[in-house]
Amino acid sequence: MEGSSGSNWQRSDSSRRLNSSSFLNKNHRNIQARTDNTTHDSGSVRKGREKAVWPHINNDVSLRQWLDNPERKVESLECLHIFSQIVHIVNLAHSQGIVVHNVRPSCFIMSSFNRVSFIESASCSDSSSDSMEYESNTQTAEFKPLLNDHKQLVSQLDSEAKKHLFPMKQILLMESNWYRSPEEATSCASDIYQLGVLLFELFCTFGSLEEKSTTMGSLRHRVLPPQLLLRWPKEASFCLWLLHPEPSSRPKTSDLLQSEFLNEPKDDIEKREAAIELKEKIEEQELLLEFLLLLQQRKQDASDSLNETISCISSDIEEVAKLQASIKKNFVSDDYDSCSSGSRKRIRKGIENDDNKDDEDQGSFLFKTSRLMKNFRKLESAYFVTRNRATKQTCRLLNRHSQISSDGRGSIERSSVSNPSISKERYNDNKPSRWINTFLEGLCKYLSYSKLKVKADLKQGDLLNSSNLVCSLSFDRDGEFFATAGVNKKIKVFEYNSILDENRDIHYPVVEMASRSKLSSICWNGYIKSQIASSNFEGLVQGVSVGTIRTKANVCCVQFPTDSARSLAFGSADHRIYYYDLRNSKMPLCTLVGHNKTVSYVKFIDSTTLVSASTDNTVKLWDLSMCTSRVLDCPLQSFTGHLNVKNFVGLSVSSEGYIATGSETNEGESANLPRAVNRFVSVFCETMQVYVYHKAFPMPSVSFKFNSSDSLSGDEVDDAAQFISSVCWRGQSTTLVAANSMGNIKVLEMA
Repeated sequence: MEGSSGSNWQRSDSSRRLNSSSFLNKNHRNIQARTDNTTHDSGSVRKGREKAVWPHINNDVSLRQWLDNPERKVESLECLHIFSQIVHIVNLAHSQGIVVHNVRPSCFIMSSFNRVSFIESASCSDSSSDSMEYESNTQTAEFKPLLNDHKQLVSQLDSEAKKHLFPMKQILLMESNWYRSPEEATSCASDIYQLGVLLFELFCTFGSLEEKSTTMGSLRHRVLPPQLLLRWPKEASFCLWLLHPEPSSRPKTSDLLQSEFLNEPKDDIEKREAAIELKEKIEEQELLLEFLLLLQQRKQDASDSLNETISCISSDIEEVAKLQASIKKNFVSDDYDSCSSGSRKRIRKGIENDDNKDDEDQGSFLFKTSRLMKNFRKLESAYFVTRNRATKQTCRLLNRHSQISSDGRGSIERSSVSNPSISKERYNDNKPSRWINTFLEGLCKYLSYSKLKVKADLKQGDLLNSSNLVCSLSFDRDGEFFATAGVNKKIKVFEYNSILDENRDIHYPVVEMASRSKLSSICWNGYIKSQIASSNFEGLVQGVSVGTIRTKANVCCVQFPTDSARSLAFGSADHRIYYYDLRNSKMPLCTLVGHNKTVSYVKFIDSTTLVSASTDNTVKLWDLSMCTSRVLDCPLQSFTGHLNVKNFVGLSVSSEGYIATGSETNEGESANLPRAVNRFVSVFCETMQVYVYHKAFPMPSVSFKFNSSDSLSGDEVDDAAQFISSVCWRGQSTTLVAANSMGNIKVLEMA
């Protein structure tokens, strides 16, 4: 009978109780479900479950926590089911000649459907260190390897225990005393004594820790509470048998498994366990079904989104094809009107015979295609951003016209409303070409130039100043002269055409003006050619103040729109940009939030488009018309690729939408930069460079490595502290003047 019982249990339950891999897989799943219990996915599964065959726990907890739950109600069959599982675990150990030592609630895990597994946690070992007999027997070395993989689970259970009503450490210390057998030497009989204490705890509940401590102290003298004797007489008698003071008088685990006490309800337990296993399989299928349904929904959503994207692209392809056909048709028509048939044929024949020109065109096309494919992902992102922005702008216009028409104001609006189909058709006709033209313009300008070449290198020397750092550059309205200002306390005005003369050994300014302080910025009057405004390191500006805007942080840059004197924007050390209407200077009209370091420059491209630079390695493009509230936190574009974490490296914008900025020399990995940025910096920013972006795309269009050289000798200087200090476009051209912190000035041109 004993062999049969042991073998049956080994076949049916040994892998479930002691096999570490299956136990961990099952409990890892349950812990994960507990962790995600607040989510909709797991919640929907759990809410739909039917009531279990008997009440069971939903989360993995230690048996100690389960026993100490004040709301626990004693149910005979449930307690016997738990006790029977533990007896089987102890019997397996004894059959291998191993003394378990720790047959205590804190060393067992209660999982779903009241399944029990043995796990000797660190908490158990710590609490039992006061009594050496729990750890002295080396035979447990054969039993412990099965439990080593449970440490992660135990640590989670211990953290859960901290939230329990009873203090976990205090309970563990008490538990070691409650479960200590009377004899000094530990043996298999000691495990039987602990089984008796465990059986007593299963059938007794307590209202407080003090009551439990007193009752458990009496149990060492085999004194049972009256309520146990009255309500559970058979269980009380069996408990006293296990707690016999003489180890030889206690039963063996084989006797327990053959006893009427455990075998009488065995059929009911097996039936219910079979029902539980079936229920568990159904639950697993429900989880799998829920996962598959969720996966299907997500993939369907992705498919719908992809189909919508493909539909938009197909629509755009059709629109571009129509525009291309229309252009070709107009070209042929104009060709017929302007030329006779014979002359047209001669012209076309001449073009076809011009092989050199064809080769050049083919080479240019292949080069542009190569650049396009190299940056395909970024161009794709810019395409969708441009398209979505145009769609939103159209929706805003339609809504605005609807609001105006509803108020009955404006003859134009009323006429549109009287025939809404015409109005809608007009907007639908304009919408595709508007955004397509915007994206096409940006793409063409991005691909038009591939490099910056040096047109001239300004050679100057200032022996009276140790530092020649150029802080600011500015062209006059006609592009004939440009001025420099910096820490040498001088404003120097150079004639542009004379700088292009390569025969000069040194270039002299046509005008030189001294200042009593280091100069931080200059600006040429756009209307009066003979006027230049400057500011110095003392905070002084020329002219008379007509108003004051008070700020909480330092102001780093100020800029007026090119076509208005009623508003201005300034960048601040608090990482923000403030846009003011000067007719109401008490509070900003809009605050631009997006940089995470000092804003060093702000420049207007037009009255509603603003570019800002910061020492956070980014330049950002803003659309002020999108500011519906007083805060704008979504820039149109973030330009990255240059290095700028410490200095003011210059910023300039052209009317063609090109944005120029400088960079610093890479001085190794910066502690302020994430690792990914440092990797990028080490590859692309080994030396200071000038970068040119187009407003349509976030990546640089062209760049130029600015080699440092001594202003007098012309020899190259290797100084890691140098940086580009200022850049300035020359009017409407593609020419750019750039200066570095050593005073070197170069005239560059996009090619």
